This record gives sequence, C-alpha cells and structure tokens, in this order.
Amino acid sequence: MGDAAGQISAFEPPPKPKRNKYALACSFLASMTSILLGYGADIGVMSGAILYIQKDLGISTTQKEVIMGILNVYSLLGSAAAGRTSDWIGRRYTIVFAGAIFFVGALLMGFATNYAFLMAGRFVAGVGVGYALMIAPVYTAEVSPAASRGFLTSFPEVFINFGILLGYVSNFAFSKLRLELGWRLMLGVGAIPSVFIALGVLAMPESPRWLVMQGRLRDAKHVLDKTSDSLAESKLRLAEIKEAAGIPQDCDDDVVAVSKKSHGEGVWRDLLFRPTPAVRHILLCAVGIHFFQQCTGIDSVVLYSPEIFKRAGIKDDTHQLLATMAVGFVKTLFILVATFLLDKIGRRPLLLSSMAGMILSLLGLAIGLTIIENSERRLIWAIALCLASVLSYVALFSIGMGPITWVYSSEIFPLRLRAQGCSIGVAANRVTSGALSMSFLSLSEAITIGGAFFLYTGMAVIALLFFYLLYPETQGRTLEEMDTLFGTFFRWRATARALKENELAQIAKENDDGTTVVSH
Repeated sequence: MGDAAGQISAFEPPPKPKRNKYALACSFLASMTSILLGYGADIGVMSGAILYIQKDLGISTTQKEVIMGILNVYSLLGSAAAGRTSDWIGRRYTIVFAGAIFFVGALLMGFATNYAFLMAGRFVAGVGVGYALMIAPVYTAEVSPAASRGFLTSFPEVFINFGILLGYVSNFAFSKLRLELGWRLMLGVGAIPSVFIALGVLAMPESPRWLVMQGRLRDAKHVLDKTSDSLAESKLRLAEIKEAAGIPQDCDDDVVAVSKKSHGEGVWRDLLFRPTPAVRHILLCAVGIHFFQQCTGIDSVVLYSPEIFKRAGIKDDTHQLLATMAVGFVKTLFILVATFLLDKIGRRPLLLSSMAGMILSLLGLAIGLTIIENSERRLIWAIALCLASVLSYVALFSIGMGPITWVYSSEIFPLRLRAQGCSIGVAANRVTSGALSMSFLSLSEAITIGGAFFLYTGMAVIALLFFYLLYPETQGRTLEEMDTLFGTFFRWRATARALKENELAQIAKENDDGTTVVSH
C-alpha cells in the first residue's frame, strides 16, 4: 500500500510555488518609471492640457500636432543611449538617471512662457522617457523567475496606464483654474513622482544578469536566491547566465574576470551586421511588435480622445474630459486583468485575440465617425457606437497588445544583446508613435477622421497575420532558452514541436527512473 502511494506521488506534479514577493517588489519599483510616460510626458496629461495651451499660447494646428507628437522623436535619443548606459553603469542607476532627466523636463514644461520654451521642456522630458521605456522592462525581465515573468514584466504597461489615468484626472482637476495657470500645473506636477521613483529605486538590487556580466558572481547569487521561487531555480538560473556570459560552471569565485565582459562592445555588429538566424528572427519580432503596437492607432486614440469625442458629437470641453477619463479607467482596469492572464493563458493566444478584437473596435469607430460626419442630424446611436468602440478598443489593447509588446520584446533577446536589442524595439515604437501623433489631425483632414480609422483597421489586419505567422509562444521558457525557439521564421511550429517532444521524452525518462526506484 505504501509502495503504491509512493508510485502515485512520484507522478504528481509539484505544487505551484507562491509568487516571489521580493521579485514582485523589485519589478513594482522599477516599473513605476513608466508613470512618467503615461502622466506627464506625452499621453495622459497632454491630451487635455493641449486644449488650454492652444487657447493660451495661440498655437496653430500644425504646432499642436508637433507639440503632441514630438516627444516620441526626442525619446529616441534616450532609448538609443539607454542600452549602452545600462550596460555601463547598471540597470538600477539607469532608472535613477531617467527619473532625474524627466524631473528637469517636467519643471521646464511647467514654467514654459512660450512655444519654444515648451518645446525645450518636451525635449528634455522625451530623453528621460526614452531611458525609462527601455530600462524598466529589461530590468524586470532579468530579475523575474520564469514562472511569473509575464506577470511581472507587464508592470511597465500597468504603470503607463496608471499614469495616463492620473493625467486625465489632473486635467479635470486643474481645468477650472485660470487659463495661464491650469495647464502649467497639469504639466509641472509630473516632476513630483519622478523624485519618489528615483529614491525608491535606490532600495532595489542590481540585475543579476548585469552582475554576472561584470564578473560579480557572489552578488548575482545573492540576488538570484532572493528573486527565485526556490534555491534549485536560483542555481539553475545562475548556471544558465554563467554559460551565456562565458564563465565556466565550476567557477565559484566571488569575483571573476569575464572574457565576454560587456559594456556594450560589439553588440551592434552582432545585432545588425552579422546576426545569426536566431538573432535575425528575434530582432524582426521585437521591432515588428513595437511597430504594430503603435501603427494600429493606440496613441492617436488616447492622445486625441477629446478631439475624437468632439468629432463624434460631444462638444463641451468638460464632457470631453469626462469621456476621456472613462477611457483612462477602462484602460487601467483591463491592464490589471491582463497581468494575471499572461502566465496562465500565454503570450500568443492573448496577443492574437486582442488584435482580432481591436480590428472589430476600430472598424466600429471608423463606421460611426463616418456616419456622423456625413449626417446633418445628431445621431445618438452613432455617438454611442463611437464611445463604445473607443472603450472596447482600449480595453482589448490593454488585455493583450499593450503589455505583451513589452513582455515579449524584453524576454526574447540573448543576454549580451538584450539592452541594445530592446532599445531598437523602443526606438521603432517611438518613431511610429511620433509619426502617427504628429500626422493624425492632418490625416483626418485629408481622408476624414473615419478614413483615418479605416486605415488603422487595415494595419491591424496586417499585424494579426504577421503575429500569427512569425511569433512562437515563450511562456514558461527561461531567458536563456530563447535561442532554441527562434531562427526558423515561418517554420517555428516545427521547432516548437521538436522541443516539446524532447521535453516529453525527458519527463517520461525521469518518470521511468522514479518508478524503478520506488519498485525497488
């Protein structure tokens, strides 16, 4: 009876480990830098502040488009520099540096007296945002255990949405003040969270992968022990990182000389000029997911929500801001739902279902706006269709496309290429966002606002096909296993099946060994 119980227990799956609270706290603190983008830098507060900036400074429609979208172009400088900076001074201090830059930018925007002064503030804030966008997902991916990496790496998107919501609330709160004071407070208050974020990050440990890259094995082991779900996982993670860094497995010194010690040297060559098939596939997927995240219209919808609601028939500024706040609440609510689904359902099913739903929502919004624009009467049902389409669009984006972009792109690059590889993805993200943000009003005038959303619908259809054909599932894989998943492009399913068969064979062998031991 006892032998039978022992045989059965040998086949029972191990209990699921509890979520590591220390890794959770580290990811939480690092991801808070994303509030800077959501609130003060670009999306949240600027969507409402621009209504009052335009009245106060008397700027033209073209200047309005530029001031709304130019930060995305400026952030390229930060994201391009962040990879090399984080390899040089570490992930943690790069986050502090991002907060400091944004603090200065927010103050400049808050004290701006004219359009040129405001543009200078946008430039400084944009550099800080570029740093924050690149480093937060990288740090979180590197500190997270594999079982909860999707949950933890989605935190940056959670805080972007929280920042957007804070920006919308700030718009409404300060909108009743004097014209010349209200919008300056909306923008300047963004300096406050950057101070607390920078101080909080100082309490975090450095990334274990960066520590190994510098040869600091003892420090890396200490961090891995605290951020892994078990000591066995900690040892496995350390062994995989040592292999990736070129350190012999039998080397247990506290500090070692690393032959591949990297401050970023040679990375651009291996990424862009002499990539392996696996790296080429990874780079295509990382750049592709960032590109399609933006070219399907999310920043146009969020940044120009008041304008969209105005075109849909909601004329009053206060009602436009209230409708925009509803967008922020829905977006934040559904990103919280997504964080709990990423490690249960997987990246690929969420990504594909999210994109399919976004296509339907964009189509509904395009139809509703086109009907309203060509009707002489106020059509309540069409206004309701537009509002429902916007809310469903941001909800579906937040439950899949939004967080998975950051999770997926930060977990697929090899260790040595990760920082600069992610910076390329962020650069693609910001260029696309900037192009759409600075052209939305002109595009709406050229092909109508309904036509603009028909165009976004077409891009979403292309994105769905691209993801379906090229993107393998990465759920549950360690960061060092990604090379085996990528490199076969459209034939990745055969590779995934072979890996699965090998895993099943290994499990069967271990079960046979376990049965033999019990029977003896």
